[in-house]
Amino acid sequence: MTEDRPAGWAEYYDKLRDRPPRRTLVAALDQFGPAPEDPLAIDLGCGDGRDVVEMLRRGWRVVAVDAEPEALKRLQARPLPAGSDLTPIVARFEDVPLPLGVKLVNSSFAMPLCGPDDFRRLWQRIREALPAGGRFSGQWYGPRDSWVGRPGMTFVSRDEALALLDGFDLETFEEEEADGVTPRGNAKHWHIFHIVARKRDDTPEQ
Repeated sequence: MTEDRPAGWAEYYDKLRDRPPRRTLVAALDQFGPAPEDPLAIDLGCGDGRDVVEMLRRGWRVVAVDAEPEALKRLQARPLPAGSDLTPIVARFEDVPLPLGVKLVNSSFAMPLCGPDDFRRLWQRIREALPAGGRFSGQWYGPRDSWVGRPGMTFVSRDEALALLDGFDLETFEEEEADGVTPRGNAKHWHIFHIVARKRDDTPEQ
């Protein structure tokens, strides 16, 4: 539980540079097994690419989106796997059209970093873009997180999260609540839902 983005982005990326891919992303990739036919993923709020590299390593084509140019600069400076198919896009992730044919949407600790209206519109677009068998992996923040009240963020209750995920098989749905510190060294109470969700064939529109 270490997602804190200080004003100095270079400092933030330096602190997290050598960390492994998030376990929700790894769990989603493991559920797919071998990469599916035409394996296209999008990483919304990719940061400097710790998750992107794992997707590329497993043979996925990846669209990597982040609003910070420094993030994508650092991603492209990583030792990427040979033959990697990476499309970096500098943009706010809630504004980017989801690519046709996407089978995995990953957003590790990023989706909550937009306001409630943008959050819900984005989630609706994710629901519509994913085909049956497609997956979402990432984290949402709960109402007891100590960042509640920060402008431009979204927090959902357990019941709200489950309602939003209606029509998906929940391969991972873990609620985590604990005290800790951010990479910046600030004390923080975390309330997080860790999610890996597979879209069912009969998923209703919301």
